[in-house]
Amino acid sequence: MTTRSTTTFDFEADVIQSKSPVLVDFWAPWCPPCRAIAPSLEEISDELEGKLQVIKVDIDQNPELAQRFGVRSIPALKVFVDGKVAKEIVGAMPKQALQAQLAAFLKGE
Repeated sequence: MTTRSTTTFDFEADVIQSKSPVLVDFWAPWCPPCRAIAPSLEEISDELEGKLQVIKVDIDQNPELAQRFGVRSIPALKVFVDGKVAKEIVGAMPKQALQAQLAAFLKGE
């Protein structure tokens, strides 16, 4: 499983109603730090399949989602648990640091 994208239309079903934790990556194609962390997010998505979903939101194409969740700088990563934001991570960081930030949301780890 790799990361997938969602839109304003599908966000409710893809993220809010998800039974598992969801890491939402608010990003834009023109953002170098966003592109820099993309490979790490792909790897995390593959490694945590079944435990955590990784979903991307292009803020240029979905500005209402960025506004709804108070995204002021990107990359902005938000962990949703039971439909609510449980953690916010702003800025690019190494994969190991991301994994450490996500550890608390992984059941059975």
